[in-house]
Amino acid sequence: MKRILSISLWCLLLVALAVSPGLGQTVQEILKKIIEAQGGKEVFESVKDLTFSGNLEMPQQGVTGSITLYKKEPDKRRVDVETMGRVSTQAYDGVTAWRNNIQTGTIEELSEEEAKDMKREALPLASILYPEKYGISFAYKGKEKLDSKDYFVLEQTYSDGFKVTLYVDPETYLTHKSKAHVTDPTIGEIEVEQTIADYKKVDGLIIAHKIVTYINGQEYYKITITKASLNTGLEDSLFKK
Repeated sequence: MKRILSISLWCLLLVALAVSPGLGQTVQEILKKIIEAQGGKEVFESVKDLTFSGNLEMPQQGVTGSITLYKKEPDKRRVDVETMGRVSTQAYDGVTAWRNNIQTGTIEELSEEEAKDMKREALPLASILYPEKYGISFAYKGKEKLDSKDYFVLEQTYSDGFKVTLYVDPETYLTHKSKAHVTDPTIGEIEVEQTIADYKKVDGLIIAHKIVTYINGQEYYKITITKASLNTGLEDSLFKK
């Protein structure tokens, strides 16, 4: 489930979207309010790097552990996951996507499909402010009722064709849920849903601190962020193979 875990961490960075002149009026109105609710353009542009760390729970497997995500602008990303005394790492240094294979003890490059996912997730925060520059588009799909409450539904499409459906709270203008279809190399086509909650302000930026991931409707794992920090001066060497 390497690809599933990667998507969940991408959602931690789904803290705002952007207004683009090419978007329809309804989408522009919604996105403008999202930006205002989540820190604003100046805050996003001030971020040079960020670090999230917290707890990982996989209840179906009875596994718990810790997780740390590092992101450095404009295109570097690293994830360390510790479970049962072993640390699994995936990273992208702006050119090469790699992992440590905990079974063989070697360092290996990701497959072409996995590398494409990692590269997309490593997009700069500025990409959510200037989506057209990075080939990102949005479409308004109306409203949908979840647990007796109506949510705005936006479809976000990346330059590689990957699509994510976002459910935005019409009262807070924070993303409540996301949904995507992916192909996992071990089990094939699956639906990944994530509930996104416990938003907190970190140096002016509003960041989700709790994400629960469901695969084909079944809870698979939960991430709870216990610490988040911005602009700590991460070194490029942290992301190198």
